[in-house]
Amino acid sequence: MTTLTHDPARTAPTGSARNHWIPRLGGPVWLVWRQHRAAFWTLIAVTLLGVVVMVHLRGQMMDFLATQDPTSRRAGGLPTEFETHAHRLFTIGSYLGYIPVLAGVFLGAPLVAGDLESGTAKLVTSQSVSRLRWLTTKLAVPAVMLALSTGVLSAVLTWWWHPVKGLSSGLIWTSFFSVTGVTPVAYALLTFTVGVAAGMVLRRTLVSMVVTLGIVVAIGFVWDELWRSLGHVLSLTTDKGVGPGAVPPELPTEAEQQGQGTYFLTSSGDRLDWTTCLDQIEDDRAHTACLESKHVIGWSLDYLPVAQMDTMQWLGAGVMLAVAAAVATFVLLRGRKRLL
Repeated sequence: MTTLTHDPARTAPTGSARNHWIPRLGGPVWLVWRQHRAAFWTLIAVTLLGVVVMVHLRGQMMDFLATQDPTSRRAGGLPTEFETHAHRLFTIGSYLGYIPVLAGVFLGAPLVAGDLESGTAKLVTSQSVSRLRWLTTKLAVPAVMLALSTGVLSAVLTWWWHPVKGLSSGLIWTSFFSVTGVTPVAYALLTFTVGVAAGMVLRRTLVSMVVTLGIVVAIGFVWDELWRSLGHVLSLTTDKGVGPGAVPPELPTEAEQQGQGTYFLTSSGDRLDWTTCLDQIEDDRAHTACLESKHVIGWSLDYLPVAQMDTMQWLGAGVMLAVAAAVATFVLLRGRKRLL
């Protein structure tokens, strides 16, 4: 019986043209590359194109900033023309936010489901390659390609964003939390493994892609709702009253306000909602008297500082990678026993 292995020695050039130091693909790695080479080359091409575009646009942005007064830049007094550059940066960041969706639906879901549907899995596992080795290679090769591609794009976007973060309302750190740093890599690997698992269970490519899309959207919704809980919320308080002339607390630079807004702080340390005594807001004396009757001494404000961004990203990435590892383990164990 003919085995599905690739022998580089048979196809290598003879004589002086042979370069023994060049690494060559063989066995399951070569097979996986051969099967999915169109997707891999597309991934490489999109990565290179994205890098070129971002480097070019960053150069234009930095050239524009070089013509501006540094003091006005620090004071947030950049001209409206800067918003064009800010919009480009925000838009590219938004596009990169779709990588996890594409990774799960178009790379993960068809990976094993396509082989099960076409019968390739039965052919491969009837040869000298074990199921476990084949599945491990099927997971590892695309995962490495995906991690490298996403990591490069994320690194270039981070490099583009860092000099101007906070200079525009669209460039605050919360808008780039999920598309910079290590987060996109972990996020893409999570959705990729989820797609592979769905394909293995459902065994039909199109159905797996549709189901994976729904799961990835659900993961995105949960992530958007919960990622702020990875940080430690800090508070600003005042105790000089809330009447005329009292100054509410101001957020630190680039911090994101949390909760419902500015709370009223009482002498006992409790906090009251901003709607407290709102029905008497039209009468200053009555409003002040109402707040005094509730022992209000100042304001309290919750926020997340930008300094926690890196820690939150690593923590979030760790959680996603742990889940991805668990899903990958499920794929390997199920595939080893019940693949066909």
